[in-house]
Amino acid sequence: MTRRFPHLDDVWPAGLGRRLGAMFYDSFLLLAIWIAITTLHVLVVRKMLGLAPEEVGAGVWQVLSLRLLLVVAAFAFFAFFWRRGGMTLGMQAWRLRVQTLDGGPISLRQTMLRFAVGAFSFVPLGLGHWWVLFDAERRSWADLASGTQVVVLPKAAKR
Repeated sequence: MTRRFPHLDDVWPAGLGRRLGAMFYDSFLLLAIWIAITTLHVLVVRKMLGLAPEEVGAGVWQVLSLRLLLVVAAFAFFAFFWRRGGMTLGMQAWRLRVQTLDGGPISLRQTMLRFAVGAFSFVPLGLGHWWVLFDAERRSWADLASGTQVVVLPKAAKR
């Protein structure tokens, strides 16, 4: 039996504003992670490989390895949160959750598709994300490709 999220009747499709707000919040977290990774990469290149300061970043392998590390870190960030509870920290702030169409947590395959299509959606001036405005069910290209949906959660009841 697959696990499902609670309160499925109380959620509604997320609009563009909330999605952009969550992306904005998450971009700061991801930037901090990228700064840490870049710092470690420079330290490894400088100290372990013994390169002079002017040689850091000059080789094609240095550039490619750093870019690969940054992409892997971004995927790991989103995969960890999406698979764990359906929400990144930015999505928690905006009360958003990504889930399957039947209300369950998304699979690793869906996570990979969401990440790849979501990144590609920025290429045509963000059209894949703006698609939420034109789709009747407020789905982005990443939602459509991965068979997922982003929903708004109700406010927590005050006690």
